[in-house]
Amino acid sequence: MEIKYKIWLEKDGKVIFGRGRDDILTAVDEERSLNAAAKKLEMSYRAAWGRLKASEERMGIHLVESSVREKTMQLTPQARAIIKRFEKLEKDVERLLQAADEDFQSLLE
Repeated sequence: MEIKYKIWLEKDGKVIFGRGRDDILTAVDEERSLNAAAKKLEMSYRAAWGRLKASEERMGIHLVESSVREKTMQLTPQARAIIKRFEKLEKDVERLLQAADEDFQSLLE
């Protein structure tokens, strides 16, 4: 037996952040490019760009900043804070579910 879950944030019924967007931003941070991040995640540039822009519009903030001269992209401080808090939320939920899983396992013995 396993307890399954998936966490995402919505605004007005539309996704603004979740594991996929976290992965995109983390890859952008590592690769310094949305195109390279999309390739790393094996997704199209258009899909990565669309999710990123949808999140920015729905949140009303910028998540990335581009440097035209250097042809690079970096995360905004707000994006870094959202990633950090989202990943903490996931870890907190994982600990809670692990404890619940242990409780259920003991009930089924």
